[in-house]
Amino acid sequence: MRYRAIIAYDGTNFHGFQTQPVGRTVEEELTKTLTKINSGQPVAVFGSGRTDAKVHARGQVIHFDLPQVRPLEKIRFALDTQTPDDIACLKVEEVAEDFHARYHVVQKTYEFRVDTAKARNPFKRHYASYFPYPVDLTKMRVALEALCGTHDFTSFCASGSTVEDKVRTIHQATVEYLPQEEELLFTFTGDGFLYKMVRIIVGTVLKMGNERLDYQLIPEILAGRDRNLAGPTAHPEGLYLVKVEYE
Repeated sequence: MRYRAIIAYDGTNFHGFQTQPVGRTVEEELTKTLTKINSGQPVAVFGSGRTDAKVHARGQVIHFDLPQVRPLEKIRFALDTQTPDDIACLKVEEVAEDFHARYHVVQKTYEFRVDTAKARNPFKRHYASYFPYPVDLTKMRVALEALCGTHDFTSFCASGSTVEDKVRTIHQATVEYLPQEEELLFTFTGDGFLYKMVRIIVGTVLKMGNERLDYQLIPEILAGRDRNLAGPTAHPEGLYLVKVEYE
């Protein structure tokens, strides 16, 4: 039986989602727990995509197979309570045997939080990037609007990516200021995102909002297909995978 689960995690103490030779990962912890549930027999975990070190998730999706049908709430409860405290399982459901958490994704939504308070908030240091400088929201919104649509996002992809096709479609790219939290909240929805793409977009747009880069340059940066044309990569702790959608 194939199952799909929605997972939330605090990425602070993880070296990312995907298992790697060195460093603690979310996939590794989930695999350990599911193997325990499966009487010690290994269970492979497949995620909707990778998240980098220190990046958080409220709606990561995984799938896995178990050799027999089990009550959904028992699986969810086991994943929720037997994994470490920085991982939670929100939901488990049965899916078709050909379902794939990664290859059947239609679109994803990410949020990015930026602490703009004059004084650094120590309680946000793991959950928001820090940028205590004045920004022009109107200019940032114009820049984000220019990113919407289907484009080659090579200029917004970090080196180290093995993906050849860098054409992606962004359906939504917005920013709002939350006065009570003294935060900027960026929201991005698209059919897929390249390596560090959201963080590079945020770093670029913040620089434009702070008038250290012309906010009208987005079309030129996209056309140039050169990472050096875009701005810096925002720190990972502000990034959250919020939702993964399927047909």
